[in-house]
Amino acid sequence: MEKLTVIGLSKDRDSLMEELMRLGVVQITAQDAKLTDDEWRELVAADGNEEAVAKWEGQISRVAQAIETLQKYSDMKKPLIRTRLAVRQRDFDRVMDREVEIRKKADHVLSLSDQLTEVKNRINRAETQKLSLLPWKDYDLPLSLTETKTVRVVLGAIPAASDPEVFRSELEEKAPDTESELVGSDKDQHYFALFLLKAEEEKANEVLRDFSFSRIAFPEFEGMVSQCIESCEKETEELLQQESELIKLIKTEEQYEPDLEFLHDGLIMKRDRQKIRSRLLKTDSVFYLEGWVPRMAVDRVEMLLRVKECWYEAVEARKGEETPVLLLNNAFNSPFESVTRLYALPDSRGLDPTPFFSFFYALFFGMMLSDAAYGLIITIATLIIKKKFRLEGMMKKMISMFFYCGIATMFWGVMFGGYFGDLITVVADTFFGKEVVIQPLWFNPLEDPMTLLIFSFILGTIHLFLGMGLSAYMSVKDGRPLDALFDVGFWYLLLVGLVMFLCGKMAGLLGPVPTNIGMWMAVIGAVGILLTGGRDKKGFGRITGGLGSLYNITSYLSDVLSYSRLLALGLATGVISTVFNTLGSLAGGGVLGMFAMLIAFVVGHTYNLAINSLGSFVHSCRLQYVEFFGKFYESGGEAFDPFSENTKYIQILREEK
Repeated sequence: MEKLTVIGLSKDRDSLMEELMRLGVVQITAQDAKLTDDEWRELVAADGNEEAVAKWEGQISRVAQAIETLQKYSDMKKPLIRTRLAVRQRDFDRVMDREVEIRKKADHVLSLSDQLTEVKNRINRAETQKLSLLPWKDYDLPLSLTETKTVRVVLGAIPAASDPEVFRSELEEKAPDTESELVGSDKDQHYFALFLLKAEEEKANEVLRDFSFSRIAFPEFEGMVSQCIESCEKETEELLQQESELIKLIKTEEQYEPDLEFLHDGLIMKRDRQKIRSRLLKTDSVFYLEGWVPRMAVDRVEMLLRVKECWYEAVEARKGEETPVLLLNNAFNSPFESVTRLYALPDSRGLDPTPFFSFFYALFFGMMLSDAAYGLIITIATLIIKKKFRLEGMMKKMISMFFYCGIATMFWGVMFGGYFGDLITVVADTFFGKEVVIQPLWFNPLEDPMTLLIFSFILGTIHLFLGMGLSAYMSVKDGRPLDALFDVGFWYLLLVGLVMFLCGKMAGLLGPVPTNIGMWMAVIGAVGILLTGGRDKKGFGRITGGLGSLYNITSYLSDVLSYSRLLALGLATGVISTVFNTLGSLAGGGVLGMFAMLIAFVVGHTYNLAINSLGSFVHSCRLQYVEFFGKFYESGGEAFDPFSENTKYIQILREEK
């Protein structure tokens, strides 16, 4: 990254912002600190127009609502994976030339949507009114009748927990001339029509309070309840017809959805160009900006700035200065950046771990899934997705990563002899009475798990040693070569020496000379760690620090043991496959047996592929994040976020990109 500083004429600012957005390679940084600096504050002011940004935000929101409305009622088949439409600049401009017309279409769709919302609200209101009337369907007086000269008509309900007969008897006792009619009951309430003599109303109200009587009124209705219910049903029917017609009208506008998507993204770009100005400083005649640009793009930016007649300066970041992080890797390593990003970006002064673990990640994933048929399915599925959809960003990297993992799974499946487990052997024996066994190219882990365990430990040791080596490299790069020797070199001597000594003494794999060499390497490494492990401490702490550092040998042992998960998950895939194959063969041959085998195959292997692919992904990540990254990785970087066309539906293609 290089730090870019630009001063230009205010009249060229908008056109420069548009061109920088098209280039998409400059991260413009905020200048708040300068606005608090006395020297700068006297010369410049903050640029930007919040009212203009709010205006664009409002227009974007309206267009987005129109698109959402069309998508909600569209009959067009939705794609499995939504990707941006790639168009050339001239095609985008051609559509945006009709911006006024497209805005009118958006307003029309929103008008229909508002009408539809109003109709839906009226339908809900009519349905609610009908539901409120249903308990009173047996009430045989007009709802508008609420009182006479001497009697007050009261409709209401008491909780279902109350006894309606007790309620009526107490009401009769306190107000003898009051009449009560139980109109209906449900699980929540008992519904009563009360005819209260006005002279006894106060006494009756005492009973009503005691029984938590809630009054119910229907001021909006007149006539009999049955007539009101019928009126609600008729209104609902008419409103449903209006709703259907409005939906049909909205569907007739779905052809304009692509145009609305163009307009949406065009407005986003206008909003972003206005919004980015808040990161600029200005005087009466010039503007000032700072930012970051990748070194590979500096020439293109300088060419643009010369055309705009701007003063500029692009310099390397000062030593120790934090810069945005942009990961750049080759075609094989780039997909595995998704694993790095899931953890955290590296510190800008650190090291991108992606090219160092990508091969191991695919290798470990393949070993843990280790079935050639599963690997073939993953490889074909990812190829189809890559061919059918124009993927971008994280999704593109993840799919490409699983493509390589599928190839690795096929490789280890062939090495271990797994093809849907032992499906071919089981089918040949069950249905054809033949013994067909596909021999593994190397060995079968189910028959010889110790070989796979030892191989897993060897791979793990190599993986860990690579991480330690990267730690030494970072120390040397930062000007601390002695730290590389003390913190990594001595550990190399100790660990390698111990392996040579144990292999020679206990396993008898080496001769006496290599065994003795291994012993002395271990001794030198241990002594070196003891003497240098506490070098940053004082006094007695130097000794205890060395002992503490040497004790870390237990953590290296636990790290190596973590790679036994390669064996565990590899065996799990094979065992589960074998179990389902065996279950499918229990019905024997014949039609019934074929049906049982088909069910076991589809259900069992789909489950096995899904659950163990997830396990392989998670545990491969864990081996990188905990064992590998723990040896050297410094995270905490901030992603490079260039000022670019951050669109949702449209990607504008340009030859220079």
